[in-house]
Amino acid sequence: MRITVTVDGTSYTDEVEPRTLLVHHLRERLGKAGTVVGCDTSNCGACTVHLDGHSVKSCSVLAVQADGCEVTTIEGLARDGELHPVQKAFHENHALQCGFCTPGMIMQSIDLLADNPDPDEKAVREGLEGNLCRCTGYQNIVRAVRDAAHEMRPGAGPEAERLASDTASRVGAGGE
Repeated sequence: MRITVTVDGTSYTDEVEPRTLLVHHLRERLGKAGTVVGCDTSNCGACTVHLDGHSVKSCSVLAVQADGCEVTTIEGLARDGELHPVQKAFHENHALQCGFCTPGMIMQSIDLLADNPDPDEKAVREGLEGNLCRCTGYQNIVRAVRDAAHEMRPGAGPEAERLASDTASRVGAGGE
């Protein structure tokens, strides 16, 4: 099947097998290696990306289901060489050990903050319960999300990613 998907602000048209998972399309066809293959069963959350502004586990989405959609991966978060506030908070709070779960944790955290811009510790833990880390006790992850919430302006979640992507598309097309 032929699909067109916009990933991190760039439109791609590809032929894919109907059974191809989005995570494999992102990694193998588009080179988005930051989207990690963890469990292939949607239990760990390592493969979390944003699909039309909402977090999804890309191992549970077929590439054909993303046809016509906007996908943001961990590689698409930084703007003008600056880390996204959640990426920065994870770095500053040492919210990682091996780093395998970090991309999915960050993507889910951004979606969480879009829904709840000032979560308490319990809300962060509940919002991230579908993302597993085998190395930490989650304390630094929770701290990072809460610190990022204080740094982010209202509306700086997935909707801002879409707007930035739209602006980048217009600039690339000579629209601004």
